[in-house]
Amino acid sequence: MSVTPRSRTRPAVTRIIAGLMLAALLAAGAGCAAIRDDEGRPLNSLSPKGPSAQEIDDYIVQVFGVAGIIFVLVEGGILFMAWRFRHRKDDDGTMPVQTHGNFGLEIGWTIAPAVILAVLAVGSVRTIWDLEERDADALTVEVIGQQWWWEFRYDLDEDGTPDIITANQMVVPAGRMIDLDLKSNDVIHSFWIPELNGKKDAVPGRTNNWRLEADEPGLYQGTCTEFCGLSHAYMRAEVKALSPADWEQWLEDQQEPAEVPAAGTLAAEGYAEFQTLCASCHQVNGFDPDADPQETDGVPSPDYRAGNVPLAAGNAPNLTHLMSRNRFAGNLFPLYAENGEGELVPNESDLGDWLRNPVQKKPMAPDQRRGMPNLNLTQEQIDALVAYLVTLQ
Repeated sequence: MSVTPRSRTRPAVTRIIAGLMLAALLAAGAGCAAIRDDEGRPLNSLSPKGPSAQEIDDYIVQVFGVAGIIFVLVEGGILFMAWRFRHRKDDDGTMPVQTHGNFGLEIGWTIAPAVILAVLAVGSVRTIWDLEERDADALTVEVIGQQWWWEFRYDLDEDGTPDIITANQMVVPAGRMIDLDLKSNDVIHSFWIPELNGKKDAVPGRTNNWRLEADEPGLYQGTCTEFCGLSHAYMRAEVKALSPADWEQWLEDQQEPAEVPAAGTLAAEGYAEFQTLCASCHQVNGFDPDADPQETDGVPSPDYRAGNVPLAAGNAPNLTHLMSRNRFAGNLFPLYAENGEGELVPNESDLGDWLRNPVQKKPMAPDQRRGMPNLNLTQEQIDALVAYLVTLQ
């Protein structure tokens, strides 16, 4: 029997396919190993840094382990059959005996997937229940989604009024569970700090409960994962975990009112500009347009309205201790930059650019009261405002 070109190439094609599949498996394994190295990947759910994220990661390993075994068995069976029943030189073209309806096999491959899914479902439910547990000494933080930034409120004495209101960066003590009350002031957002926990929606008109905990002091990045408008992609968040001593110092510093700049300075000019141009939306603890700033107690107002100006839709971040954070404008731009000597100094350049034309720096809709408008400031006003803002330590 003559050998056709097709019969000669079939085994070669089979070997090539098998080689490609093996290479894909090796590449996938190497990729998974690289993903667990979180350097350069701040949003990495496969690099847990807290108990909640660890529970999720443990369950992911179980699911992928089962899926990997099934993949190997199925693909191995396919490759075996492709090799076992390949076209051979001595084939006479006769079709093999056709069989149909093996009752035992049909029952087996129906029951087996159902059992596997049931086992995985038990693990999933157990993980969900574990994530709902709270420690008795958990610190409660109210998280409010805004377009397009995150606000964090701390009611330390649990009297129903926040003692600290900050934005973009949530500061927590390392090693302590944080009980989150998630809310939204406008549309649906979703809060996600992947190294510390999974994601949870912030929905207007309701409070969703979530938790997180950091094993060690450090910075943990996050973002909004529910499309919420123009700057959804730029609505970032950050959790800063501190040691117990640093946490207590942060609490003390954050409850201090903002200092009024000394008269005759550029910062004092910026303070006056702030009162006129910015205080209708932005709160600075200790400032009251109807009172002497030195006579206020510096307690933040949860429903800030400056001089009877209606609360803007979405409001605006509390700026009392702006420079204690790392970034601004939805955690998008750095508040500090290196100077020529390798030292970190206030990033006056980005602050100035933001005041000059915020809509150019970040997509917003100020005409619909969503985001900061362009106030058409002069360069002198910008310089003065920047000089004041960098004093808000």
